[in-house]
Amino acid sequence: MEWSSYIIAFVIALLITGSAVVALRWAVKSGQFRNFEKGAETIFDEDEPMGRPADSFPGKTPPAKPTHS
Repeated sequence: MEWSSYIIAFVIALLITGSAVVALRWAVKSGQFRNFEKGAETIFDEDEPMGRPADSFPGKTPPAKPTHS
């Protein structure tokens, strides 16, 4: 390899690293890391409440709903 290949690879590595740093800085400043639990719970709704699977694979029967006694 010639030196130019190493220089090009180094510049590409710097660009990727710089992009990752900018993305992380944006995420921290915009509050993406403030509350992980809220983001994790936003996928649940009244049809599929948290902690109860309501879906199944095609051809399989859905899981039985737990009874609380």
